[in-house]
Amino acid sequence: MRLRIFLEPQQGATYEDQLAVARAAEDLGFDALFRSDHYLRMGDSDGLPGPTDAWITLAGLARETSRIRLGTLMTAATFRYPGPLAISVAQVDRMSGGRVDFGFGAGWYEQEHASYGIPFPATARERFDRYEEQLDIITGLWSTPAGDTFKYEGKHYRLAEGPALPKPQQGPRPPVLIGGTGPKRTPRLAAKFADEYNVPFASLEDTAAAFDRTRAAVSASGRTAPMVYSAAQVLCVGRDEAEITERADRIGRQVPELRENGLAGSPDELVDKIGRFGEAGAERVYLQMLDMSDLDHLELVASRVVPQLD
Repeated sequence: MRLRIFLEPQQGATYEDQLAVARAAEDLGFDALFRSDHYLRMGDSDGLPGPTDAWITLAGLARETSRIRLGTLMTAATFRYPGPLAISVAQVDRMSGGRVDFGFGAGWYEQEHASYGIPFPATARERFDRYEEQLDIITGLWSTPAGDTFKYEGKHYRLAEGPALPKPQQGPRPPVLIGGTGPKRTPRLAAKFADEYNVPFASLEDTAAAFDRTRAAVSASGRTAPMVYSAAQVLCVGRDEAEITERADRIGRQVPELRENGLAGSPDELVDKIGRFGEAGAERVYLQMLDMSDLDHLELVASRVVPQLD
């Protein structure tokens, strides 16, 4: 079981805040640091000092870390054209020495699009049609051998024959993550394009059911490459009830709700629940760390939870 740290910087974080977490996570031996790709805060947070761009941030972290893997849960297909996005991710992969994982989703938060003048497809079907074409294009650009050209003719995107450069450092491409609990299209797209399938913020039962649907899609597709299965859960662990409550208060949540809907409680409680996700098939768990100033939170997980998972 690998534990990865997941940040939501749109809720209010500077680049320096994210760098501090990345360095701590690396020093403490965590497998990866991922961040969201959003331009607008959610809930009651004031979001100050404002959003940071996911791939600009990861480019900086790529040069200021040395071991930890870096990625997104999930880059929004609605934010960027597929060709320039393929260039950006390939460049960050090279800047990191081949440490990028590319989490990619269809996009969903309509208000952030309106706030920053980003077109938002009128229907979910169009969003997913565009998303599927982007997956075709981005993976096609990366996988085209150097010296060959790539051309694409789709309903929404058309690429004239071109050199399909630059290439990522990882060959033929960085690992691709697809996530969500959609019953049909998401499992099919994961089976076709993804190296990892992620279920975010779902119950153990719903996560297991989503894994089963994707396993069935993988089997039906005839795919032979292995699929990694993972889950994302909010983190709130403490040495005692007072510390758990204090951490819950700082992120505006209640302990009983967090225990039911996340990874909350004592280190032993976390080990037990992570183990149950492992029994359902998860090989990685992304720990959503909502209070980036609380680096002791990471140290507690590293010292009291991780050793029990080995």
